[in-house]
Amino acid sequence: MLSLDKLTKSFGGLTAVSSVSMSVDKGGLIGIIGPNGAGKTTVFNLLTGVYTPTSGKILFNNNGNEIVLNGKKPYKAAALGIARTFQNIRLFKDLSVLDNVLIAMHGNVKYNMFTSFFRLPGFFKEERRLKEEATKLLDIFDMSDRLDILAKNLPYGEQRHLEIVRAMALRPKLLLLDEPAAGMNPNETQELTQTIARIRKDFDLTVVLIEHDMSLVMNICEKIFVLDYGMLIAQGTADEIRHNKRVIEAYLGEEAARA
Repeated sequence: MLSLDKLTKSFGGLTAVSSVSMSVDKGGLIGIIGPNGAGKTTVFNLLTGVYTPTSGKILFNNNGNEIVLNGKKPYKAAALGIARTFQNIRLFKDLSVLDNVLIAMHGNVKYNMFTSFFRLPGFFKEERRLKEEATKLLDIFDMSDRLDILAKNLPYGEQRHLEIVRAMALRPKLLLLDEPAAGMNPNETQELTQTIARIRKDFDLTVVLIEHDMSLVMNICEKIFVLDYGMLIAQGTADEIRHNKRVIEAYLGEEAARA
């Protein structure tokens, strides 16, 4: 589904991502790990059009059509079926939980401007359908009773969940999760792990996640890529990564690797 070929991004004299090549199969659940500043979020920003690569190529397979993502604007990447969450929560904090999800559904509406402006019956029918779909998505995260609560008034863990629901409202083919377990306690992380596995299966998603919680990564990811100083230093299964000496030295440490 996704292929990175010698992807590089430089900011002046700083190279944040250096000649990274990786591939993601359709339906896969992939982890990207590494120390802070390793270039992980920069890779996500390149995939979603926030940044344009300095060199290299990003290829995305969209229903059999191979598309070059280089230089695509974020809204075009979203229209192709690429959705993401953010390392730092970026909700519409003064809008309700329901409105946060409905905003992400703007590309799925079936009425036109004329129908919307004059509030014709088709407008209200479509609005009801979108609300039902949004409520079903929220129900997956046990949030269907939070519809009218302002996003800023949600507990931290539920704000994280709401970001994932909003991303899923785009009906993505590829879901990018940037540190989804950040700030969560062990019980919340375990629930999140189960939820990611479930939505991947139920919605036929390909999932790529960045995460520092190794219990989540090692338990759920089928393949792991390791970045350090912008370079890809290892790739493989959880067991292969756990025993990779270079990864242990650069990131995991002996104690974490044994754990």
